[in-house]
Amino acid sequence: MAEKKNYYEILGVSKTASEEEIKAAYKKLVKQYHPDLHPGDKLAAEKFKEINEANEVLSDKQKRAAYDYEQEHPGMGGMGGMGGGFGGFGGFGDIFDSIFQGFGGGAAVQRDTRGDDIQINMTLSFMDAAKGCTRDVTYMRNEPCSACRGTGAKEGKAFNVCSKCGGKGQVRFTQETMFGRTVRVGACPDCGGSGKIITEKCPDCKGKGHLRRETKITVNIPAGADTNSYIKKRGFGQAGTDGGESGDLIIVFRVEPHKIFQRKNFDLYVDLPVPFATAALGGSIKVPTLDDTFTYQIPEGTQSGTTFTIRGKGIKTRNGSGNLYLRVFVEVPTKLNREQKRKMQEAAQGVDLKQYERANRYADSVNALYGEDAYK
Repeated sequence: MAEKKNYYEILGVSKTASEEEIKAAYKKLVKQYHPDLHPGDKLAAEKFKEINEANEVLSDKQKRAAYDYEQEHPGMGGMGGMGGGFGGFGGFGDIFDSIFQGFGGGAAVQRDTRGDDIQINMTLSFMDAAKGCTRDVTYMRNEPCSACRGTGAKEGKAFNVCSKCGGKGQVRFTQETMFGRTVRVGACPDCGGSGKIITEKCPDCKGKGHLRRETKITVNIPAGADTNSYIKKRGFGQAGTDGGESGDLIIVFRVEPHKIFQRKNFDLYVDLPVPFATAALGGSIKVPTLDDTFTYQIPEGTQSGTTFTIRGKGIKTRNGSGNLYLRVFVEVPTKLNREQKRKMQEAAQGVDLKQYERANRYADSVNALYGEDAYK
């Protein structure tokens, strides 16, 4: 009996080595023992073959799991005849079947294929998105055929179990390679992976398992929907195949802008024009919200560009409310009569004097730093 090869020792890695560690070790050894670097060296050629053989197993999760199992349970006769060693890849298909059938008692593999998702775009007004709304949606889709329950067979019963795959829907394909025999599992060519052969097609859907129909549903859109946000209606996408579940309907939103409000997540922003006198002297002003207006007191001496925060007056959702931010823009009067101008000048005399004094102090500070007449 040939001695079993230890692929971990061949690559110089531990049994707990990660995929990255195995990959790095393989690359290093390939460069070291490549036949082009050792022409005519049979030992190097044999070592190179071992390295590739070890990497072929350890870089594949399923093959590595089967190899580890054989290492821990040597000589198990029912495990695909692997007592003769792993070197030729012999028995891989058998050991995979033995391991995985052990979990399901040899039952047929589930082949139901889920249907595709459907995506549609929906435009919402600013208020509908912020406050929530209800919309009817109409679209075309492949609906599961109720007459055959999506199987394509008359009354869902007119079919036979596929004789080639025994109803599993999958068969093994064996291929001989330079490293030995490899086995892969694929869809059965006779039944296309369904595990059954339809003997009489469903008269309603003609064996397709679905019908092309117009679908209409009502969608409840929660408060706070925003551009590129979406909701998902499970099972309202395309019908699945072989009785598989339907895909989902995904509705993606685009929110129109508003004339007054701007938003960032659940916060609202309002550019608030404030009369010059109100900003200077203080006073009350009406502020809009999503539902109504309220009176807000502007403090005396408010400067243009000041932002005030009103907590809880933003978009209300099930998880709380955003804030309302008032960005003040002081409106400076452009057309004044003589009397208004005179009163404005009288009122400004004291303010202008203070501003003049501040300007002089600032100039003195600059001159002290950079020399006399630096501010001129």
